Amino acid sequence: MTHSISLPSYLEQSPEVRERFDRLKQRDVLLEIKNLTKTFESNDGTITALDNVSFRARRREFISVIGPSGCGKSTFIRILAGLEYPSSGEVRLDDEEVSGPCPNRGMVFQGYTLFPWLTVKRNVMFGMNMAGHGGTETESQAMQWIDLVGLSKFANAYPNQLSGGMKQRVAIARALANQPRILLMDEPFGALDAQTRAQMQSYLLQIWKNVDITILFITHDLEEAIYLADRILVLKAHPGEVQEVIEVPVPRPRSPEQFILPEFLATKRRLEELIHPKNEYESQELPIIRMTPIGDDVE
Repeated sequence: MTHSISLPSYLEQSPEVRERFDRLKQRDVLLEIKNLTKTFESNDGTITALDNVSFRARRREFISVIGPSGCGKSTFIRILAGLEYPSSGEVRLDDEEVSGPCPNRGMVFQGYTLFPWLTVKRNVMFGMNMAGHGGTETESQAMQWIDLVGLSKFANAYPNQLSGGMKQRVAIARALANQPRILLMDEPFGALDAQTRAQMQSYLLQIWKNVDITILFITHDLEEAIYLADRILVLKAHPGEVQEVIEVPVPRPRSPEQFILPEFLATKRRLEELIHPKNEYESQELPIIRMTPIGDDVE
């Protein structure tokens, strides 16, 4: 296993970025993952989805998690949420072991998980109601979260009256309404079109800036991972294990104009090298099945 906690030498940081990471390292560790392993039994034997994953996230840090298909990203985040259990190792939040779902962890999925029979306001209130809270105070708190995601005009609308991006904003508000310590997001913008996705990335950064929350964000989009994160956790596939941890050298606050900065492009190039090594494609040859006449070639 080859991974590094600090920034590799080929990605230079400005003094401002280095100072930001120095301050970040002084914050309390919120999430600690120790030797996390997850195996499944199949007809072909034991399959190892995650192998000996160790990682720490600090308070108010934004972590992106990327890796090739089959590296166990979704399994990883479901274990952190308490929706699945590790085969070995442990996950600790605020130094307490994660042993199941709990309000101190909010979860946003890729699919639209709102209750279609409830209004936006009632969806956001759902978690608080399940915790035994109700009345005008809970309704007022729900409206504060709805305001935070910019949907106060749609508080009484139903999910089928909302766009995909608006539904995900409601899902974020619902997850935050229980005031969790960490927000877990499993490719939440994967189903959105490019323009809406860019808007949601901007919304998420604004929300993160205004809320005392640590975010762990699963994505397959390299530019999204760089644009959002303080650090990027790169997993290897088959089995999923830590390959590298990269401190993003792009200054904050972030903006789409930074996509062409040298440090942004260098980070993306390194991620591509890790996830799609050159020999991966050179070693894969498809069988030749000719379905066009000889001589009708294309370059």
